[in-house]
Amino acid sequence: MSWTQPADLRAQLLKLWSRGDLLASLVLRQPESAGLLASEERRHQMRDATLVSGESLFPLRLTLKSPTSGEMSERFDEVRQWISALRAADGYRVTLREFRHRVFGANSVPHEVWVDSLDTALGLIGKRRDAARFAALVEITRQRQPLLLAWLARRPLRALELAEEWARLLDIVDWLKANPLPGVYLRQVDIPGVHSKFIEAHRGVLAELADRVLPPEAIDLSAAGAGQFAQRYGFRDKPLRVRFRLLGAASAPWAAALGWGPDADITLDAASFARLAPGVSRVFITENEINFLAFPPVDNSLVIFGAGYGFDMLADIDWLARCPIYYWGDIDTHGFAILDQLRGRFAQVKSFLMDRATLLAFESQWGEESAPTLRDLPRLTPPEQALYDDLRDNRLRKNLRLEQERIGFDWVKASLPASAYPLKTAAN
Repeated sequence: MSWTQPADLRAQLLKLWSRGDLLASLVLRQPESAGLLASEERRHQMRDATLVSGESLFPLRLTLKSPTSGEMSERFDEVRQWISALRAADGYRVTLREFRHRVFGANSVPHEVWVDSLDTALGLIGKRRDAARFAALVEITRQRQPLLLAWLARRPLRALELAEEWARLLDIVDWLKANPLPGVYLRQVDIPGVHSKFIEAHRGVLAELADRVLPPEAIDLSAAGAGQFAQRYGFRDKPLRVRFRLLGAASAPWAAALGWGPDADITLDAASFARLAPGVSRVFITENEINFLAFPPVDNSLVIFGAGYGFDMLADIDWLARCPIYYWGDIDTHGFAILDQLRGRFAQVKSFLMDRATLLAFESQWGEESAPTLRDLPRLTPPEQALYDDLRDNRLRKNLRLEQERIGFDWVKASLPASAYPLKTAAN
């Protein structure tokens, strides 16, 4: 039977609950609360009036699929059972219309089904307790940070998930509002009952809340995402670090005074590395730690441990922008994607040991890439692009990859210059 049953009516209310509409209607039920909102927030809320005004939802008319005239005539006993089931459903207001049967005469059949109040709707789906918890969140927010009422209206179910932490989240928002651009580490935020791990664990939602409360001048709009939370709100962040090795006997003679020989594994913060100005002729970047540690001696060179996507630690190093750079990654789609990303910062980067000859020479070492990328990479050279297309289109083998540590070490050494001669790369 395709006609609307009581279970279908309840399902409609549950859908409104899962969309957040029922809880959102609690946010602005008191007219005076609108005056607490900033003009921008009020414009948003007026645009979404059906979500934030209790009056706009109730009385609520539910969708009713009823029998056709033909079905009422041909399946009258089933229709009577359907009518009885709807009229017996507690909590719903059923309006009727007259239907005249050729044998049984005039009959009243359901025409509309209504739920008259939010409280009734919550009772029908068993959500009164959850709604009471949310109403408490609304009240505390109304008292402490009324600008966040609009956020509650938009993300009520998320707020309900955070009910146990909500008071502490408001404490953090209060602190940020009183201490814009604080210039301290998260560990130095001194709020009773709040520790830095709690802040770090809730950076996503805190960013949503802080953006609504703080003035624009207290937010670094260029920083986005949980990873840049500290920068966005003016906290100090742990410094980016660069791990590198100086290569070759003639590399940076001044380093001897610091005890930095060819075997030294050195890590500096990015600012110190930027001031280093080592005077090398070339820089290698490799993604594999053992390859980094075992990289063969090359005079007047250094090697940096890259460790995958993201090169923020190299972003502001002026001397590096003027130095030849050679990138060595896996021969797979992500290896070329990382190369493309690195060229977005340093256009002079050349690939190293990421060419077709190397791939074919070590066919016995081929493996499989678990989750290839298929996006276009506009910064590849023609030879790199041709090989990347073969990999992403599975022309050589499905999800083919050659990890850099599987390349024979003699092949690596043969590809390096004995002194300052140009390297063998995919581009030459």
